[in-house]
Amino acid sequence: MRPKLYVVALRHLIGYLFAIVSLYPVLLMVLSSLKSTIEIMTKPLALPTAPSFSAYAKLLDQMPFDRYFLNSLIVAVGSIALILVSCSLAAYYISRTSYRWNGALMFIFLLGMMIPVKLGIVPLFLLMKDLGLSNSLGSLISIYTAIGIPIGILILTGFFRTLPRELEEAARIDGCSDIQILAKILLPLMRPALGTVMIINLVTAWNDFFFPLIFIQDEVKKTIPIGLMSLFGEYSSDWSTLFAGLTLASIPMIVFFSVASKQFMEGLTAGAVK
Repeated sequence: MRPKLYVVALRHLIGYLFAIVSLYPVLLMVLSSLKSTIEIMTKPLALPTAPSFSAYAKLLDQMPFDRYFLNSLIVAVGSIALILVSCSLAAYYISRTSYRWNGALMFIFLLGMMIPVKLGIVPLFLLMKDLGLSNSLGSLISIYTAIGIPIGILILTGFFRTLPRELEEAARIDGCSDIQILAKILLPLMRPALGTVMIINLVTAWNDFFFPLIFIQDEVKKTIPIGLMSLFGEYSSDWSTLFAGLTLASIPMIVFFSVASKQFMEGLTAGAVK
């Protein structure tokens, strides 16, 4: 039985209202980047009276924002690549083998989601120092990889278990090895799960403030959240330039999510209906 017209209209209205509420902070951020700091303080919710891109020019001229952007990109891409490779191999092993300790192994990985990493910040700092990774982007890549592996294995293991084993048996008859089966047959079918893991860890690596603040000291190695902190002064803050930096920093995430949103939604809802 099809729902009545007014029910459908009410659902669309509620959906549009939620969309407006969610997008309003983003719109406010973009509009604030086109105002002066005085106008932001006096008329924070109003439209800019004389839109200007001077804040963007000031951002690019007075601070190495391009370097911050590149550092954040290196950290995000490096950690996501390591997460996808390691989680794909581990999840394939856990889901496709009948080893008696698979349940315990899965539980050990999931402990990473239960224990906050920040509780071990002191031994983690000493470990990075002993490994020679202190004050380097490698320390951030290692940390974000360790943080992302548990949730990645949880998602990918569930997806591997939904794929029919007949695909692997047919590939083995054709002479494929386990790595070839994983790379050429299973992973192409795992795009929704891989997209979900990528987006979740991209948000973590791109927006994190805590770990770059602890592990990075050199100006040229800072990521965007730490680099923009210099816009906060002791007695005043350059709000227009700050909003310009936030707008530029949010563009890659908006573009990536727009491209991968279909895969992300399929990854979240897969398995809900059998």
